[in-house]
Amino acid sequence: MLRFERLTAAGPGPRRGRVTLDHGTVETPAFMPVGTAGTVKAARWSDLEAAGAEIVLANTYHLMLRPGGDTVRRLGGLHRFTGWDRPILTDSGGYQVMSLAGSRTLSENGVVFRSHVDGSAHALTPERAVELQLGDFGVDVAMVLDECTPWPATKDEVRTSMELTHRWAARAAARREALASPRGALFGIVQGGMHPDLRAESAAAIAALPFDGVACGGLSVGEPKDEMRAMVALTASLLPEDRPRYLMGVGRPDDLIDAVARGFDLFDCVLPTRAARHGLLYTSEGTLAIKHARYREDAAPPDRSCGCATCRRHSRAYLRHLFVAGEPTAATLLTVHNLTAILDLMRGIREALASNRFTAWAAEALPRWSRAVGKDS
Repeated sequence: MLRFERLTAAGPGPRRGRVTLDHGTVETPAFMPVGTAGTVKAARWSDLEAAGAEIVLANTYHLMLRPGGDTVRRLGGLHRFTGWDRPILTDSGGYQVMSLAGSRTLSENGVVFRSHVDGSAHALTPERAVELQLGDFGVDVAMVLDECTPWPATKDEVRTSMELTHRWAARAAARREALASPRGALFGIVQGGMHPDLRAESAAAIAALPFDGVACGGLSVGEPKDEMRAMVALTASLLPEDRPRYLMGVGRPDDLIDAVARGFDLFDCVLPTRAARHGLLYTSEGTLAIKHARYREDAAPPDRSCGCATCRRHSRAYLRHLFVAGEPTAATLLTVHNLTAILDLMRGIREALASNRFTAWAAEALPRWSRAVGKDS
């Protein structure tokens, strides 16, 4: 079950909304922390709740391998298994399968691949992806199985991949309709690479199917940023206004602001948590590399304007000490901050939209979120 309410006037550009799902309500624009295998790396669920996360993302590919769909189903579904009682969206695993190009066989039926865990063979079809997500896992939002086109690729390669994604999408929609349970929503995925005409063709094909929301895929896969942003802007203009719009795999603060301006509602990315584990902190003044020697005796918090548990209690000097010493606690403390920073950024965006001042807000915020703090020469 999904209900989408647009809270700002209809038309192009940024939009404020609300998505009601089986396990709760998500205020949009919203960022989904990535909990690939049923957990957000280096963070507890209580950390995400304190940061204000209303929805998280998990991954079908990883969960079908470990612990397995049958196991999750027998243990009551993904919410009960993990202990997270708010909405969950699952990626179908198409992106992960794309990355296994050397150990997969793609066909009209689906994909056969070898597990990165133990080398065992597995099959994933559009129908099975829906069954896993809505049946075994019982998530709020499932994604169709698609072929995420790599970059670079020829236009013929992109078209062939896109058309396969469309056929798979129709099969996924049919399987969802055949399931007995009315719970859970299903999103389609627009592909088309960096080709405007293919993006338009894909958006029309996916929008014509009975999906609860529409995602933009195939971006942030190595293409230049200007090309990525051009396709974000184009795709947003082609998507239905009455359904949630999800931009997959984009999560840098400046890219989030830009994508909101284009009209997207939902986002996910591993970057905030991955950056934390590499000692990079997102702050309201830019990205800070905590390992730098300049922070050895810096008693200031990572971000004076942040109210997260890390900033309330710890100094840059202490966090640098933990990171340089290789203490596992460093990853947790930095992750808590980065997730809070991104979720606070989204909260600020929603407040700016609600008060009709987003354009002015974005003009002031973009330069700050785009720079590096104290970058070495």
